[in-house]
Amino acid sequence: MRAGALAAALALCSGLLAACGSSEADGLTEVTVGVGGNVFDTPMRVAAEKNFFRAQGLDVKFISLTASIGAAALQSDSVQFLNDSPNDFLTAVSRKIPEIAVSMDGGGNPLGLIVSTKFAAEHGLTSQSPPEAVAKALVGSTGGASSATTKGQAGLLMQEYGVDPASVHYVALPSPAADKASLANNQIDWFVTSEPIPLEVQDDGDGVVVASPDSVPAWSLPRSGYGQVVVVRQSFADENSDVVRRFVTAVEQGSAYARTHETEAVNIMKKTLTGVPDDVLLASLRLVDWPEKDTMSAEGWNTSMTFLGKLGSLPKNTKLPQSSWTNQYLPQ
Repeated sequence: MRAGALAAALALCSGLLAACGSSEADGLTEVTVGVGGNVFDTPMRVAAEKNFFRAQGLDVKFISLTASIGAAALQSDSVQFLNDSPNDFLTAVSRKIPEIAVSMDGGGNPLGLIVSTKFAAEHGLTSQSPPEAVAKALVGSTGGASSATTKGQAGLLMQEYGVDPASVHYVALPSPAADKASLANNQIDWFVTSEPIPLEVQDDGDGVVVASPDSVPAWSLPRSGYGQVVVVRQSFADENSDVVRRFVTAVEQGSAYARTHETEAVNIMKKTLTGVPDDVLLASLRLVDWPEKDTMSAEGWNTSMTFLGKLGSLPKNTKLPQSSWTNQYLPQ
């Protein structure tokens, strides 16, 4: 574990002492959860809003964490649960960090490839353009890349339709927000990232979303696998099995509720993703498969690892032992 990441997590805990212990409040067991501040937080936010956690005897506090410190925050007990991406979880497992995935609360990858309005006009692209036309239009273009993962996702689209990813020039940018600004200023022609950012850009009139998991088979749920998993320290699970069981029960209820109550899920997520228009948020939530049951399978993990392997985002020779994930805490 990197010393800097661990120090950041420890500083986080020291600044939030009430959220880092195992204290009791109003007869409830207090736990702290690391979240990413994106649409994948929906099951947990719904579970909190609908009192599913309280019904399980839990008082849940949320802390937004970046991917770079999630594992360190978990290991330092700054958070007891982490709503984590498969990529970050598998990377931690490959580094022998003692984590275990205890449920899957969101499937798929809600990606969007957005081109500038200028680029769309020049190449005759619309939101209805077939993906092969989009891929061919990217030849010789300039894309924004805020991570190796998003660059890899764009590469998958191009390779699917016989376009060499090397035919594209990339500008390295620090964040999706920087991608958005560069697109508006026509410094790049396009970028790929998770929703709702691409749809927000389109809503603002600065671009056109020309590819999504609904139109690109390589990004679809059957080929991308899991989108988000609930992760805990192995020692925490061993010592607090009942707490873990109650937590994942509430999260599963949140996943199932989000699946069948779209409008209410939007209203709940608006409190976290402030400023996002309702229709944009609804479209983004629909790109994720919210499961009725948060169970995992070897087949599902194999699909996720194959997808991430194609992106080149996992450490070399990453493997997932059976002992690193379990459904034993989920309600039967």
